[in-house]
Amino acid sequence: METEIDAFLRYLAVERGLSDAYQHSVRQTLDQLAAWLKSAGLPLTDVGTDELSAFLTGRKRAGSIASSLRIATVHLKIFFRWLAVEGVLPMDPAEPLLAPRPDQTLPDTLHSEEIARLLQSIDPAKLLGRRDLAMLELFYASGLRLAELCGLRLEALDLEEGFLRVTGKGSKTRLVRVGGRARMALADYLQHERPGLVRPRTSSHVFLSVRGGPLSPDRVRQIVGIRARQAGIQTHVHPHLLRHSFATHLLEGGADLRVIQELLGHADIATTQIYTHVDRKRLKSVHRRFHPRA
Repeated sequence: METEIDAFLRYLAVERGLSDAYQHSVRQTLDQLAAWLKSAGLPLTDVGTDELSAFLTGRKRAGSIASSLRIATVHLKIFFRWLAVEGVLPMDPAEPLLAPRPDQTLPDTLHSEEIARLLQSIDPAKLLGRRDLAMLELFYASGLRLAELCGLRLEALDLEEGFLRVTGKGSKTRLVRVGGRARMALADYLQHERPGLVRPRTSSHVFLSVRGGPLSPDRVRQIVGIRARQAGIQTHVHPHLLRHSFATHLLEGGADLRVIQELLGHADIATTQIYTHVDRKRLKSVHRRFHPRA
């Protein structure tokens, strides 16, 4: 399958313009399928709906959660549809596949006190303190995805107006508001620390490593985890947890769900609605205050 996988990924990159992260995710699924077919002694031309269902069932037994299986199902559907269109296969065996229902698990969040402790624990005067503080402030102030922060460039900043232009999932661009403290931290980093990280071949990426290159997603995850442990936070803190906290705290403060959807860059309001679980206290308070028989 290696030839077909490579050709499909070129199609996703060139004709569909999908991100490197999405292409990597698709390759992971298809490489797993290729390994499974090889172990079963099945050529690609013999793959049918039953075989694809068996592959997904095996992943479920191996511990994959429903959301991961849903993503894998989508990957299989677009890959085998493409194979059928290209004439590699006479029909699309993935078309009848049904994705599992999404998990009803609720996103973890940090309390506002924990966020404050995390941010206050970073000393800007220490090595890379300004950079790390600016990153964490920005994650929490703007709800950025990890890939959006790593890909952020200087030309996308408008600190005077307090906005960023980011490219999210599906290569969609949106404007993101930056809060006052995040703006201050970002301006401090850009003025006093980033110039010292610049090397002759440094790009315009905002957040740089000590070697002058853009920070990788893995490195940013590592930095966030280290800073959280240094702050004495026992929870496993990662960039998406800060994004969840951003949305949760906005909703708790009374922000409209549609506004939060726009800030997060969600295409579907249903994705944003998962945050409504945190609003029970406020709903109870409003009900007690305004309902005549509360």
